[in-house]
Amino acid sequence: MRVDAGLAKLLGLSRTAVAALTESGDVVLDGQPAGKSDRLVAGSVLEVTLPEPERPVQVQAVPVEGLEVLHEDDDVIVVDKPVGVAVHPSPGWTGPTVVGGLAAAGIRIATSGAAERQGVVHRLDVGTTGVMVVAKSEGAYSALKHAFKERTVEKLYHALVQGHPDPIKGTVDAPIDRHPKHDYKFAVMANGKPSITHYEVVEAFRAASLLDVHLETGRTHQIRVHFSALRHPCVGDLTYGADPALAKRLGLTRQWLHARTLGFHHPADGQWVEFTSEYPADLANALELLRTESA
Repeated sequence: MRVDAGLAKLLGLSRTAVAALTESGDVVLDGQPAGKSDRLVAGSVLEVTLPEPERPVQVQAVPVEGLEVLHEDDDVIVVDKPVGVAVHPSPGWTGPTVVGGLAAAGIRIATSGAAERQGVVHRLDVGTTGVMVVAKSEGAYSALKHAFKERTVEKLYHALVQGHPDPIKGTVDAPIDRHPKHDYKFAVMANGKPSITHYEVVEAFRAASLLDVHLETGRTHQIRVHFSALRHPCVGDLTYGADPALAKRLGLTRQWLHARTLGFHHPADGQWVEFTSEYPADLANALELLRTESA
């Protein structure tokens, strides 16, 4: 196996990070600096000097336009996340965040979890809108993390995908891992994490189909990756192979993907609760254009 591939597996780093280590002379193979394309052979001695860990990104209390609170009590706060907003700070992201918006509104959330994502029990992509829950109490954080892990949370997304999936109702069971060539992307990979997506076509147009999508697992970019692998990428999702001409015609500058409904057993009393988010203007307008064209 090549040094970059082997180290990426051994240390859980991206190939880009491993390449940077080899370029700086921090990877030594049998006493000699190793290149990223050198081969690892059984019995060889591999020495790696890792850089100092980055300091945690701090949460900045900055108001977030369009961040709507759908429900709040002592244990949880359910919000409608607008487009262009990350859930929590991360290296390289300088835009608005959900946790920063909540802090600016004076809403205290749980302190469990890493410093930059305290209270966060699940995430949505920056370009994905819709409903999500944040824990306010420590008990709620533990209960919700367990619920997401045990897959007892109901996550319904609406996705507009190109073309017409066949069959019109089905399950995609395909493991997902980081893309072997592009660190910012994910892909269906044989050695990836188990990933299961259930879908059903609820409305068909000439160029696209509107789907109900239920996630059984919650991998990064899961819906986008799975439907791209089926050759039915989310409309507007240029990262995963969508048609730019169709996106432009529908006025979309991001993927048509919306977290529609979120249901879970409330941490306080175990009662089932559900919350729904309406389509934002860009997604609603794109749908209306397709309906008009197909009429």
